[in-house]
Amino acid sequence: MAPDEHGSDREAEPLDEGTVALLRTMVNTTTYHRQHEEYYAVAPREQAVLLQRHARTLHALVDRWAAPGEPSGSPNPYAGAPDLTAPVALQLDGVLFMEGGETPVEITSLRREVRDLGDASIAAGDWLATAMQAAWDLAPALFDVDGLADLLGERHRIVANDWQAAGLVRVAGLVLVRAADLLECVDFAPEALRADLAGTGVTPGRVRSAAEMLDHAADLLSEFAGLVHDNERRWRVVRERVEQLLARAGRTGAPAPA
Repeated sequence: MAPDEHGSDREAEPLDEGTVALLRTMVNTTTYHRQHEEYYAVAPREQAVLLQRHARTLHALVDRWAAPGEPSGSPNPYAGAPDLTAPVALQLDGVLFMEGGETPVEITSLRREVRDLGDASIAAGDWLATAMQAAWDLAPALFDVDGLADLLGERHRIVANDWQAAGLVRVAGLVLVRAADLLECVDFAPEALRADLAGTGVTPGRVRSAAEMLDHAADLLSEFAGLVHDNERRWRVVRERVEQLLARAGRTGAPAPA
């Protein structure tokens, strides 16, 4: 019998063993996957903030290089290079160019971090898309559970949101890997950087473009988190209904011990 406006059955609906097993699986899914998504409604936003910080660092460097400057003139190889170092980049990511140095270690770390996050995001997107295809294929099994008739839209919306999110995180990963590739084309050693700025001046354009890619990836990760967060109420109402159906049928959410 279909649920009334409060989501309760007027009479206990008999459930066969197959339906009970299906509902117990739904209890598991709406418990653990919901908790999993609570993490992913937050973590991508934290990653986005980190990427925005790195992007601001790169933008600040390009802005600094656009203003004519002079080397420190100090014979100390550890002296800071005022014509290359941007105070904002120094504050955000600790990027310090030194007169006798190579590529600042902070730039090396930034490139590695961007690539690692890109690779991880691509893998996460591929896994999530595969999982959502499986969830979509299994969802019609719920069609015959009368007590869930009015919540099938919610269940399918959860899958659709996650499927869309999978595409977003994968694209974000691709953008991040491409940004890392672009940054690898730049020689950040002070001598090479000064030579470029005095010559073709192509480095600022490459660094600016990489920064814009990081900004874009940050936006995509924020959208990803928003879609996942939109599922929170949907998970809750589906779980509550499934537990009600099992309780009214005299079953629990977990299988009885053997």
